[in-house]
Amino acid sequence: MSDSHVRSADGPRPRAVLVAVQLSQVNDETFASSLRELARLANTLGIEVVGQVTQRRGTLAPSIVVGEGKLRELAAWTGGTGIVPSYVPPGKGSSEEEEELALEPGTPQASVVLIDHDLTPSQMRNLETATGAEVLDRSMVILSIFQRHARTREARLQVEIARLNYTAPRLREAHAGGDRQRGGIGGKGAGESAIELDRRRIRDRIAELRRELEEVKKESDTRRSRRIDSSDVNTVALVGYTNAGKSSLMRALTGDEVYVADQLFATLDTTVRVLKPETRPRILCSDTVGFIKKLPHDLVASFRSTLQEAQEADLLLHVVDASDPAFRDQLAVTSEVLAEIGAGEQPALLVLNKIDQVDASGRAALSAEFPDAVQMSARAKEDVAAMHAQLVAFFERDMEDAEFIVPYTEQRKVSLLRERTRVLDEVYDETGSRIRVRARKGVLAAIAREVTRA
Repeated sequence: MSDSHVRSADGPRPRAVLVAVQLSQVNDETFASSLRELARLANTLGIEVVGQVTQRRGTLAPSIVVGEGKLRELAAWTGGTGIVPSYVPPGKGSSEEEEELALEPGTPQASVVLIDHDLTPSQMRNLETATGAEVLDRSMVILSIFQRHARTREARLQVEIARLNYTAPRLREAHAGGDRQRGGIGGKGAGESAIELDRRRIRDRIAELRRELEEVKKESDTRRSRRIDSSDVNTVALVGYTNAGKSSLMRALTGDEVYVADQLFATLDTTVRVLKPETRPRILCSDTVGFIKKLPHDLVASFRSTLQEAQEADLLLHVVDASDPAFRDQLAVTSEVLAEIGAGEQPALLVLNKIDQVDASGRAALSAEFPDAVQMSARAKEDVAAMHAQLVAFFERDMEDAEFIVPYTEQRKVSLLRERTRVLDEVYDETGSRIRVRARKGVLAAIAREVTRA
């Protein structure tokens, strides 16, 4: 995958024009939201959006996505010809002169074309021919962002596998002589074509990456099992659409400097921190990768292990940006992906974040529509404190009270009770410490094997 469209540290930002086709089944609001999202994806990648070309059609044009008139309009942005040599529009002869279309003088020219759809190899080739610009479809943009933002070894391996799976079927477009054969000694005889050899190298590389990823997963699973297999650990996973405010909420709940930026997919790697103020037993919070519409399938498959935190959490905090008009669609996208990875039935709490950006009438309407949801702002301390209390209450509802007697000769066991339970009361008499605690039934049973129960 080319990285030429990514802004260098000291160079100018590449300029792009967005292209989107509104199909008959897509309403205006959804279409506009998807186009805004593509612009934000471009900004995250370091690309400046200078214009857009849109069209209503029943289906995408099979070879060039848009109609011929829109193709010429697009070419005016990029300085291309607007013509695909092998393409003759219906009802027109190849000898007919093409109408030139120019933009107003001074209009910034684009060197990149971003398509809000997934393209076939031939569509991409034809658009590049007609526009003379680099063409990126939506999946390629998302993959490029993931490639830049992956930090851990596991995330890098997952992104590389997804990138190669995306690249393999598009190799033909990179070879002018893709059908030439590479034979045996002296080049004689039937051999593999250059394309076949390249695809085989990609398959071998993917197999190698998968083996490496399995080793990394074993290490991650071991660390995760040490953390969550113990029945006294409570886990919360923050899930939701990208840029819904999950990382901001994570930072507010844990007091940790989790990276926060106004970008899509600012963080890809799962972060696990302890809820602060700390409780007994402890509550662990994990911030998972954000979701997005039309997320490439290979990325969903690759990030299953990253999203395993959501599968194994005791509670999901489903965070949405309540100020975004398209949040209902985003909510549906997240729910869909969670169901796909097997986390659709987990206990969940809907969090309508950024509520400070919603007016009073809007809040009332949201209360009526989502009566069980929590309306809050991750920036408001009182809202964060209320969320903290709600999390504690959620886990305490399944807890039981018990009393243990710890002789003075075994006071080291007091620390065990303090670590694994919430101490409600502690009284000292001639027999030792009488400690009343609250914890899960399984935890109390485990402690009872080491400490005498009153």
